[in-house]
Amino acid sequence: MNGLDFAVDAFLRERTMTRGSSNRTVEAYGRDLEALVNFLGQTSVVDVKAIRPSHLRSFMAGELERGLAKSSLARRLSCYRSFFDFLIREGELEVNPARALSLPKQPKPVPSFYYPEEVKALLESISGTDLWSLRDRALLEFLYAAGVRVSECVGLDVSDVSLQEGTALVFGKGGKERYVVVGHKAIESMVRYLDARSAHVFVDSNGKVAAQALFVNRRGGRLTDRSVRRILDLHIRRVAGLSHISPHALRHSFATHLLDGGADLRVVQELLGHASLSTTQIYTHTSRDRLAQVYHQAHPRA
Repeated sequence: MNGLDFAVDAFLRERTMTRGSSNRTVEAYGRDLEALVNFLGQTSVVDVKAIRPSHLRSFMAGELERGLAKSSLARRLSCYRSFFDFLIREGELEVNPARALSLPKQPKPVPSFYYPEEVKALLESISGTDLWSLRDRALLEFLYAAGVRVSECVGLDVSDVSLQEGTALVFGKGGKERYVVVGHKAIESMVRYLDARSAHVFVDSNGKVAAQALFVNRRGGRLTDRSVRRILDLHIRRVAGLSHISPHALRHSFATHLLDGGADLRVVQELLGHASLSTTQIYTHTSRDRLAQVYHQAHPRA
């Protein structure tokens, strides 16, 4: 497995077949490794055993000079560590050269989110009774109520949701399953949407009934991440003073509002499907910022 290209192919196959990484993640690994292989090729390094920490430092320094963001550098270094760990498991290396490098320090951005009154204004602006208005209301209500990732939401089938119990089974990163809670407002919107949808028979290009995706497009196919962004943008434009943010910000709003309401951090971690508590803790900073803002606006001597 000495050839770099062969080693990269083996690593990507392992990520797909054994680790269950998503296609998007594997594609990102492929791009990061391709950039490194191209650099090493220019220095005549073609054997994985010949790669040294100095090679990686030179490569990363060059990428930083070319303007690559520190967050992207950190992601690349994480990829390279995983790649060389794989080669160690395969018996090709004894030492991981990427472990000699430190991840670049970077400020943690505060997640963008809506305040509760803004979420309410957004959702209540969708008041149409046609199928697609009902779908849009149910979609955004569900995203905010359950706090799921957009990719998890569009991957749901009707059978994954129990409206009677107020729960949904979602499939998260790495193929992990978890149950999320769906509030009564979202359930009411979803009942109206599914009732209206039951009057439609969607068929694919072969004349067969389309798959039972929970949220469908006008042809009966499954919505995509991009479709959800377009739907959110459409309705944001209809609410005066509402800033444009991504659909993922509804997930940020979900977590922030739960913590503001006194929810336990570990409960929020479980609902979000975070593997690490530290990932969830960023929302405590957001909550403190909100408290400070309210204080300075309301206190007469602030």
